[in-house]
Amino acid sequence: MNRAVEVSVVLPAYNEAASIEETVSATLDRLAAFLPAGSFEVIVAEDGCADRTPEIAARLASEDDRVRHVHSDERLGRGAALEYAFRQAAGDTLVYFDTDLATDMAHLEELVESVRTGGYDVATGSRMLPDSDADRPAKRGVPSRGYNALVRLVLRSDLADHQCGFKAFSREAFEELANAVEDDHWFWDTEMLVRAQRRGLGVHEFPVAWTPKGDSKVDLVRDVLGMGSQILRTFWQLSVSPRITRTRSMIAASGLIMLALALMTVYLDPSADVLEEMQRGDPMLIGTAAFVYLSSWPLRGYRYRDILAELGYDSDVGFLTGAVFISQTGNLVFPARLGDGVRAYVMKARRSVPYSSGFASLAVERVFDLLTIAALAGVVLVGFAAFDPSALADLIAALTSGRESGRRGVVVAAAVGLLAIGVTALTVLTARSDRNLVRGTLDRLSDDAYAGYVAGVIEDFTGDVQTVAANPTAFGRVAASSVLIWTIDVVTAIVVFAAFDVPSSLGMLVVVSFFAVSVGNLAKVLPLSPGGIGLYEGVFSVFVLAFIPTVTWELALAVAVVDHAVKNMVTVAGGSVSMAWLNVSLTTAVEESADAQDRSTVAPQD
Repeated sequence: MNRAVEVSVVLPAYNEAASIEETVSATLDRLAAFLPAGSFEVIVAEDGCADRTPEIAARLASEDDRVRHVHSDERLGRGAALEYAFRQAAGDTLVYFDTDLATDMAHLEELVESVRTGGYDVATGSRMLPDSDADRPAKRGVPSRGYNALVRLVLRSDLADHQCGFKAFSREAFEELANAVEDDHWFWDTEMLVRAQRRGLGVHEFPVAWTPKGDSKVDLVRDVLGMGSQILRTFWQLSVSPRITRTRSMIAASGLIMLALALMTVYLDPSADVLEEMQRGDPMLIGTAAFVYLSSWPLRGYRYRDILAELGYDSDVGFLTGAVFISQTGNLVFPARLGDGVRAYVMKARRSVPYSSGFASLAVERVFDLLTIAALAGVVLVGFAAFDPSALADLIAALTSGRESGRRGVVVAAAVGLLAIGVTALTVLTARSDRNLVRGTLDRLSDDAYAGYVAGVIEDFTGDVQTVAANPTAFGRVAASSVLIWTIDVVTAIVVFAAFDVPSSLGMLVVVSFFAVSVGNLAKVLPLSPGGIGLYEGVFSVFVLAFIPTVTWELALAVAVVDHAVKNMVTVAGGSVSMAWLNVSLTTAVEESADAQDRSTVAPQD
């Protein structure tokens, strides 16, 4: 490494055969105008090109000792390619700019000297300051302004433009920041600038003249899935995670219980008649129902172990049962099944299970749950119709004439059940297929190289799901445990019925419980609760009235409320105990997951 070199300029190049020679020449001329001879170098960071760029770069390096050629056999991605070249650079001032020379080279001296002699750690050109001269068409300017506004709002950045490809770093700042930055792609620039500000480094943003070169457009995969998710990830790491401690996690666990109980009153109609009926329940039998339901949770741990084992990951049942408890508690309280994300995060941090496999294992579990409860309801329905065909018509009439919440819940449950069966059938049928529809679909949505990264993640996810579906033994074992888990859920409801001494035969209570629990759980997959009554309770009550007409609405709803409350309280209590037992602090999880993090790579856009 030549230590006489003070300034290293990196030109990230992917398929730049038509322009790279002119760009290198212009760069050398501009640097020579204000830097001493021998104090600078120009590095062509050629990133797995498919054209003549490597040959041209090699020739330029052989003809001029101020030029170096850094080659990568595979495409690394914009951020990763820059890091790779910077780590091989000789200078203490590290500079890069886009090879299309969209930024006026007259600003190069200010960029370099801001770091080399001006005392700043980082310098960046800006197309969005009042004195900037940037002729930006709307299709570029509007999305870019929206993106930068979002970064300033969410990540608390003071800069106006984070994406301008015209930046410089001191070597010390680069080494400090690059070790912390996680993105390898188009968000790399933004993350470097945001982290520099958070660490108190000196950042100089100055206006530049900028002329658009080539064509650009909003890209669904890169801009929405890519940069949007990276903003959220960086916000979590910088603003949320540092504030989460073990003490706060314990307080949050206790708060979950209180919030879950409070939400029950929002979901339901706590009329005096319903509350009076609830008081009639036998406390001993209700407690028994809770213990019956609790017995299903180790089975959930065993099932999750079988799913993970099929994907190549081993873990103990106790830990997995706790992880399931925690995720289901989160799903009970928070919208959009955020608890599933918590479980995937914990599995990655504590058991080094990649996110794609973590979410795939959750998808397998969810599909089996939905398929099982849909199948249970279907089997009982067929048996009921075969035993008494005329009663089936009466049942349908009772359901369609029931209360609105129940009718809507039945419709939602039917749709979810059919969807679960369809997804399962599609997964099984395509498990051994060699067709790759993912990349073809994403290629139609995006022409950016980031689509390749997203396609790889989705392919890993679908491949893991299909791994379980393709193994008949594993499929059957997971299916059997799912049936047993949901049968215990039904038995819990039967015990609750017994607690209220509902006037009906045991056989009818078994039928009612299978229907009410199965359809009620299918209904609550979607977050709909009109009239302040939860879909589960509404559907449960409608089925009770349809099968046992002598029961009042108040009694039916009281049974539904207690059944659901027992299950929710066991879930939240188990989740709270598991959080304490496993010491699930998200700050710790972030630290532990650092070594296990998959540093996926992808090529930059040409």
